Amino acid sequence: MLRELGLIDRLRAAGRRVRDAGDGPLHVWAPDPQHPRAQNLAAVVQAVKAVADHVAGALEEDADVLVIGGNCTVALGVMAALTAGDPDAGLLYIDRHFDLNTPESTCDGALDWMGLAHGLDLPGAAEPLAAAFARRPLLTPDRLHLLGIDPEAATSWEREQASRLGLRWGSHIDLATTPGTEVARALSTLPAGPLAVHLDVDVLDFTDAPLAESTDGRNSGPTLDAVSEALDTACRDPRFRALSICELNPSRAAGHPAVLHRFIASLQHALRATP
Repeated sequence: MLRELGLIDRLRAAGRRVRDAGDGPLHVWAPDPQHPRAQNLAAVVQAVKAVADHVAGALEEDADVLVIGGNCTVALGVMAALTAGDPDAGLLYIDRHFDLNTPESTCDGALDWMGLAHGLDLPGAAEPLAAAFARRPLLTPDRLHLLGIDPEAATSWEREQASRLGLRWGSHIDLATTPGTEVARALSTLPAGPLAVHLDVDVLDFTDAPLAESTDGRNSGPTLDAVSEALDTACRDPRFRALSICELNPSRAAGHPAVLHRFIASLQHALRATP
C-alpha cells in the first residue's frame, strides 16, 4: 500500500537513491493449534532470517535500510544484520509495549509481542527463534533503549524482566510531550556502533493516526506529528543505518485515508538526504 501511495517516489524526491528490494516472505496469520503458545513459529523464524539476509546485502552496499514489516520480530532480523558487521550496534525501540513476553509467560500465543524477549534470550523463549542468529543473545540491555512504553499495557512478567535487566525506557506520555528531547536522551545512552530505529505504529494515538493493527491506543500516546519529530531526530543521528516500521494496517485508515499520506510525508522528511 505505501508503495502504491508513492513512498518510493517521495524518498527519491527527498534526495535519496532508492533500490526497492521487493518483498520478503509473505505470511497471513492463521490459527496454529499445534503450537498454541508460539503460533506460526516456523514462519516467523523464516521471515526474520530473510530480513537479516536482505538487510545484510544492503549494508554491504553501504546503503541505509528501510524495512516495512508485518510484526515487530523483523527488528531482530535488522539487528542480526547490523551486529554481524559491528557487535556494538544499538537499537532504539519505539513501541507502546515492552515485547518481553515469552510462550511461557503468556497464553496469548502471538510472537509479535515477544520479539525483544527472544532477542534478549529470556527464560522461556522459544528455542528456534532465540537460536536463529549467529549471536546468542542477539541483544544486550546496554545496546537497547525503549521509548513510548505504556506501563499499564505491560504484563507483570514484562515489568519484572525490565526491572531485572535494568532496561532503559521512556513512557508514551513523555514521547507525546517532548519527543525530540526523549529521543536525544535515549540516543545518548546507546553505543557508538551503527544504529537501528524500530517503530511499532501502535505507539501512536489511534484517534489521531489510525494506522495500527491494534486499536487499543485511542486517546493516548503521541500524535503522528510527535512521532515524526522523534523519527527525524533519530534518523539524523550519524550512527543511523536502518529503520523498521511494523504493525501498520492500512485498512484501519479507511475512514481517514489522508493519514497514510501524512505518514509517508513523515518518512520522507526523516529519511531525506543529508546536504
